Amino acid sequence: MSSRVRIEVPAGSGFGPEHLPYCVFRPLGGDPRVGARLGDSIIDLAVALDDPMFAQPSLNAFMTQGPQCWREVRERVRAAADAELPAAAVHSVRAVRLDLPVEIGDYVDFYASLDHATAMGRMLRPSGEPLLPNWRHLPVGYHGRAGTVVVSGTDVARPHGQRRTDSGTPDFGPSRRLDIEAELGFVVGAGSRLGTPIGTGEFAEHVFGVALVNDWSARDIQAWEGQPLGPFLGKSFATSLSAFVTPLDALAAARIPLPPQHPKPLPYLRDDTSWGLDIMLTVEWNGQVISTPPFRRMYWSGPQMLAHLTVNGASTRTGDLFASGTISGADRGERGSLMEMSWGGTEPIELNGVQRTFLQDGDEVVITATAPAIGGGHLALGEVRGRIAKAE
Repeated sequence: MSSRVRIEVPAGSGFGPEHLPYCVFRPLGGDPRVGARLGDSIIDLAVALDDPMFAQPSLNAFMTQGPQCWREVRERVRAAADAELPAAAVHSVRAVRLDLPVEIGDYVDFYASLDHATAMGRMLRPSGEPLLPNWRHLPVGYHGRAGTVVVSGTDVARPHGQRRTDSGTPDFGPSRRLDIEAELGFVVGAGSRLGTPIGTGEFAEHVFGVALVNDWSARDIQAWEGQPLGPFLGKSFATSLSAFVTPLDALAAARIPLPPQHPKPLPYLRDDTSWGLDIMLTVEWNGQVISTPPFRRMYWSGPQMLAHLTVNGASTRTGDLFASGTISGADRGERGSLMEMSWGGTEPIELNGVQRTFLQDGDEVVITATAPAIGGGHLALGEVRGRIAKAE
């Protein structure tokens, strides 16, 4: 008879039975497979649920089954987490390698924070209106590069590109203004057909869960190339994604009304459900907390982003990722990018006793987040970690 174990969850861990985020892990010497985190352990779902659907290198095979299956599996995982499990199904989170949890289909990045957009507008257009005329009418976004989405913990090589010089002409070299963007990503589980928009009320039928994102940004490359078409090489070199995906159902206690939207959005963007999220992020730079961006202040919601993404008939597919854009609050200590925190490099940040503006080689940034949990306490949304490596 095989031995069985019960997972003990440390008090305040943020990974209790009301959470159970999904991941893809590799046990020592083993192949990648789908797991769920409980406390400091990873449950091998293929073993615990006796289901080969989870003996896969990504969540995609599971996600494509749709929302009824997601809910049924969540109940099965919760029941397993409350019982004794086969010892072969339980791994220490410190003894496994965590992989990218999703095979990314397409990647879209939005610009959904009013505080962030206003700050950037004041820096870039100091004599004009901070917000461009379209901003309050639609969730501004752009299509990014899925192939450079990497799992948390992956080093980020400093990118090369063209940089504008004082003479107004470009030179070429490694970015000197390398930045972060603290974001929340939404993972599409059930796709949609070409020509069929997704309404705001259908959000939970298509989106599987959320994960933390750091959309690294080379501000000097971006500033030169992004006129008039917008982000390109200054963004496409790396986007870091947390190894843990929190299912939407786990966020029930975090749901709050959106801030007021003026003017009233066009009908396809209207949503009478509360899909604001009370999620608080923390940004650490070389071990020092420099910011606590509040997602609760985001102007546009996940359902509105998805509705706008598809309103022209664009299709979605399992594994698509769309991110909120930089999450920022009204105060300096709530800003989600170094560009804002240092006000374009003019107001240095004191980091461990040294005045700093943008990232240097060897710097490490860690973004974490918490949200209210069902029944009290909090959820820990994992982390997204990255260290800057010298340019190739």
